[in-house]
Amino acid sequence: MDITAQVRQFILTNFYLPDPTALTDDTSLLQSGVIDSTGVLEVISFLEETFGVAVDDEEMIPDNLDSIARIRAYLDRKRSPAATVDQAVA
Repeated sequence: MDITAQVRQFILTNFYLPDPTALTDDTSLLQSGVIDSTGVLEVISFLEETFGVAVDDEEMIPDNLDSIARIRAYLDRKRSPAATVDQAVA
């Protein structure tokens, strides 16, 4: 299962959606009420456990976590070889 499918499955399994078919990759999870601040922490925990990334405090922003597409892009950046080198240097 690819990253997008895994994230979608996690959201569909763990959060209430009145119409799961309305959840697109670009749906704002916060504005649509799918997740709240506690839900963001659940998503972060899932990302860290499932994909082996560490989500830093400054990365806990809507630009990274507000939709399936943004989560996917964030994970792609975090898991890229350049990100690994940058983290090792820091």
